[in-house]
Amino acid sequence: MNPKLPYILLVGAAVIIFILSCMLLSRGRRLPSCESQPSNAQKTRLMNQNLVFADLTPEEMAQVVRYLRANLGVQLVDAFRAKPSDNCIASVDLQVPAKAEVLRFLDAGGARPRREALAVLYFGNQPDPNVTEYVVGPLPTPAYHWDVTVQKYGGKVPYHRRPMLGSEYEQVGVFLETVAFAAAPTFLQEVLEYDSTNVAFQTTAPHGFQSGDRKSWFILFQNVSGFSVHPLGLEVLVDHSSLDISRWAVSRVFYNGQYYRDMIQLESAYVQGRISVEKVRKAPWDGDFSSMKPRAPWAALFPLQYEPQGPRYSIRNNLVLFQAWSFAFGLSVSRGLRLFDIRHKGERVAYEISVQEALSVYGSNCPGGMSTRYMDGSFGLGRYTSPLVRGVDCPYSATYVDTHSLSETLRPSTRKASLCIFEQNLGSPLRRHYSNLQSLYYGGLVNSALVIRSITTVGNYDYVWDFIFYQNGAIEGKVQATGYPSSSFLHGDGLRYGNRLWEHTLGTIHTHFINYKVDLDVGGVKNSLVAHDMAFEMTRAPWSPEQQIERPRLTKKVLDTEDQAAFRLQSKMPRYTYFAANSKNKWGHQRGYRIQITSLAGDHIPEASAMERAISWARYQLAVTRRKEEEPTSTSVYNQNDPWTPTVAFADFINNETITNEDLVAWITTGFLHIPHSEDIPNTVTVGNSVGFLLRPYNYYDLDPSIYSHDGVFFTNEQDFMACEINPLACLPKTASCLPNFPPFTYDGFQNM
Repeated sequence: MNPKLPYILLVGAAVIIFILSCMLLSRGRRLPSCESQPSNAQKTRLMNQNLVFADLTPEEMAQVVRYLRANLGVQLVDAFRAKPSDNCIASVDLQVPAKAEVLRFLDAGGARPRREALAVLYFGNQPDPNVTEYVVGPLPTPAYHWDVTVQKYGGKVPYHRRPMLGSEYEQVGVFLETVAFAAAPTFLQEVLEYDSTNVAFQTTAPHGFQSGDRKSWFILFQNVSGFSVHPLGLEVLVDHSSLDISRWAVSRVFYNGQYYRDMIQLESAYVQGRISVEKVRKAPWDGDFSSMKPRAPWAALFPLQYEPQGPRYSIRNNLVLFQAWSFAFGLSVSRGLRLFDIRHKGERVAYEISVQEALSVYGSNCPGGMSTRYMDGSFGLGRYTSPLVRGVDCPYSATYVDTHSLSETLRPSTRKASLCIFEQNLGSPLRRHYSNLQSLYYGGLVNSALVIRSITTVGNYDYVWDFIFYQNGAIEGKVQATGYPSSSFLHGDGLRYGNRLWEHTLGTIHTHFINYKVDLDVGGVKNSLVAHDMAFEMTRAPWSPEQQIERPRLTKKVLDTEDQAAFRLQSKMPRYTYFAANSKNKWGHQRGYRIQITSLAGDHIPEASAMERAISWARYQLAVTRRKEEEPTSTSVYNQNDPWTPTVAFADFINNETITNEDLVAWITTGFLHIPHSEDIPNTVTVGNSVGFLLRPYNYYDLDPSIYSHDGVFFTNEQDFMACEINPLACLPKTASCLPNFPPFTYDGFQNM
């Protein structure tokens, strides 16, 4: 035996023991925390300028309320407890300055526009009850108020058009419990086991069949979790048009397919045995089948997203900066999430992108369901913005922003974490190519985009609103629908109007229509609308004339008028429709931004309908009009309760005006048809219920701007792709091996309800 062998073995064993010891020690050592990298100096001028779009602060709202109470000369009751015959403040929101004034300030060094509020007041305690809108300013110390109602709407807003306050819903509930139900005690006790706490009401809208009506069907459900899929079969039509609550009355009653004059007649028919009773099994408080409590225990944790070197975006007040993007954000009480002054590489591409309305039209063989046409803006897409749950509603590490509003109260309210902003790796390449012909290389770019999100919960439905900013200069507006489906009591021919979801539950067919305002400013304020598409042409092959070739060619058309630019909902639309600038790119093409719509919309309500003009924006998948200050929104919160004489009729915006080389606005409608099915129990998922639009550069740049992204990856077969300077991905084990700084979980969604 070699005498040196034992020593060699000893040395080898020692080396192995040392390596294993190092590995064990390293396993026990805590990884370093992920640290944010120093950010570049922010654009202070841009930050200060964009405050012109900032939502009102709680202090400003409080100042407006104090000013109005001191200067209107009438008593203002807190809307939270107001009767219809009282005067009250319905809402206070930012009055967005005129565009021309803002652009002078942003682009030409003009004076900063005055900061003002828009206050909506209900005047029920006067000889001529009406709704009045005041512009109040200047903030933060108001000194004037102007009645702008006639200027905006061409006349006073009749009082019956006012959106219902929460206090009015409560007053109707008290009326039902103390007056209406008192007339049918036997029926309620024996059929519904009614005890004044075990039923929930859901109202319908609009309230009647003609201007001036305020008659609402109130549908009764079991008062359990997910109540909207627990109908009881009883619906009551309440006439609450009088400002004197004591004069409210029951106009009609519906139970299990039969109509009755009032609750007295229902009680009499029941006592005499002339009613077909359908007893509903009493559900436990958690709703049983409608409970969202998981049916399985927690197991392995789902994947999480983190930022190993901290966020690559920054938020200063209402300004967001992300790579080449910048924009200001805000939240309207009625219309929800909105963006202003959207710039890419320092150049404005859009002045405003905002949600306008969310409409649902229902079908049913029950009166409440068949008469429902919800215009959710009248309830408040911003007012009902939900506090967000970290890790579910948005990534856990997202930035969460509080929002403030003043609606139906004299005091501002704060919704904690009701907006979120995050960068998201979408898990796919934005672009890539693997070359195995001629040269050998790989090039690609991860599709990482910035998302700003809010979620609105209006009654049973939840809308997830996203605006997404991509590295190639594209912007996406997207909405996802979830929440509980609305339902009717299943009876008779109910299956003509939906699917059976449970024993007595009919999931009713309905449409969703979402309207957006997109004020593009492509290469400047003045734009034209151009349509590109394709057509096949037949030609002889030049090298073989006896042969015929069918080849696609490009078609081009400038859409000169608003009528030409109004594309009906189900009509064929040019596949490339874009806002064209007066400037050209390096290759001689007009610089443009293309509008690409993703929609599965159902049919629009027939135009012969008496209420169609109130929702006439839904006639069009796209309508482009001249931008006018007197046409700021496609609809009005007052249209819901008087659609027969709409305060704003979008159809009037389209009057064949020339739209060549003008300041233009695109009004985009997207949506989907929802036929609820058994998988909508316990509630509806977002998968497949997502629609929206894209705004994409079209010859706007000389090449794809994402080529300048720091996230690009490229290597050839001749390079060392394991070297960090060649391929940053090779160093991920080093650069991304850190512990995320996840903040503690908090949630304030159940506070100050």
